Amino acid sequence: MKRATSSCAAVEFAELESWLASHYALHLPLHRIESEQQARGREIQRLLLQTHLQQRGDGDVGLALRVTRPGGELFYTHRRLGSRTLTTLFGPVHLLRMGYSRPGCPSVYPLDQALALPARSFSYELQRHLVKAAVLNPFHESVSCIAELTGVSVPKRSLEEILLEAAQDFDAFYRQRLPEPSEGPILVAAVDCKGIPMIKSGGAQPVLRLTKGQKANRKKMATVAAVFTRQPWVRTPEQVVESLFRSRSREPAATPSPPRPENKRVWASLTKGKTAVIQEVAEEMQRRDPTATKIRLALTDGERALQILVDRTLGVTLILDLIHVLDKLWKAAHVFHAEGSLEAELWVLDRTLRILFGEVSQVVKGLRQSVTKRRLSGSRRSTLLGVADYLYRNRDRMRYDEYLAKGWPIASGTVEGACKNLIKDRMERSGMRWTEEMAEAVVQLRAIYLSGDFDAYWLFHIEQEQRRLRPDHWTVVLK
Repeated sequence: MKRATSSCAAVEFAELESWLASHYALHLPLHRIESEQQARGREIQRLLLQTHLQQRGDGDVGLALRVTRPGGELFYTHRRLGSRTLTTLFGPVHLLRMGYSRPGCPSVYPLDQALALPARSFSYELQRHLVKAAVLNPFHESVSCIAELTGVSVPKRSLEEILLEAAQDFDAFYRQRLPEPSEGPILVAAVDCKGIPMIKSGGAQPVLRLTKGQKANRKKMATVAAVFTRQPWVRTPEQVVESLFRSRSREPAATPSPPRPENKRVWASLTKGKTAVIQEVAEEMQRRDPTATKIRLALTDGERALQILVDRTLGVTLILDLIHVLDKLWKAAHVFHAEGSLEAELWVLDRTLRILFGEVSQVVKGLRQSVTKRRLSGSRRSTLLGVADYLYRNRDRMRYDEYLAKGWPIASGTVEGACKNLIKDRMERSGMRWTEEMAEAVVQLRAIYLSGDFDAYWLFHIEQEQRRLRPDHWTVVLK
């Protein structure tokens, strides 16, 4: 049988060589040659893999096994050969393996353990390709892409089940993982929230026409976090403004490049809640700085509940994200000037510069005086007072003149990017709706991928799954 399969691979290879040298093939365009060679090459690789598996034997290690379990030792004396089909990157392969069993207990297959086979009928390497495709693209595109590249068709439902299983070791992986050493003296955490569109409950009634303020879909907020280290970057308020506003921007060559985040990790959770995610942030910071020698900072938006949790859990210097301050200032500017106008931009630029120089109280005072002097009412009045209250409430977290002089970050571009790359670009595509379980799995796996940990995580996942599948130790009974 071994020779027959090996001979089949040799025959297939010889036929491919012959075809490539044929008169017919020599007149074909390159893309046709590539396509045919890829298809025939996959079959050659499948046959070679089949030969290798046959050379590994059937796992017959002896007449009986002694299996050590929590309740004691058990003897598996019944032996039976069984077959199993495994779908690999190259197509299906077949295994004949010896199983050891006893009444009331699952069988033990030594060959499965030696090959570290998964419980599913899809090989780990095929699963890895499927998961990697699914964290980047919609499910139907993922299975189609894998089918086109490998010739292996995987049902969409099977992909969904694989994703749920693949994500289950997320927390354990990061608890045991030691971050790489970094030179940056500043350890930064950033926390924000981002909505994910959810599948409507079964009892929800379809609506023909949305009323004012009604949303087309229900979103649930995921807590998004990022932790990284970086070098100090001392800047002046004028330099910050020049980087933010088109009317003050300089030539790109004249703008110094900011220091890049080091060992950046991003993640999010839909099901754990803010308290649990922020606790994970605290644990990640402690793993990176066990001796507490780095400067620890946290950037958040102005949500009071989030700020209280971060302040209470992390115990670090809390900085209000400048990007959120700008959002408020633009709202105020549009009370006086048209959206998109140069006047509105100059208004925001002036207030931003004053805030960066530490004049938050003066800006608040100016907003409140505008309401009184202009005798504003209605939405214009409530908008200006709301912005003024927001700035006043956060003034202790807006000492941007001090932060800039120390080279500290004042905007959480990393977590804003995480909200976009981790959530929006994958979870909010047209027509997408999610269950909590599937959304959590995809977000976790995508976070692993974006943090550059996917390959390390996959090896860890295989190791953990093998422990779950085969927790019992066995030895051969010698007779």
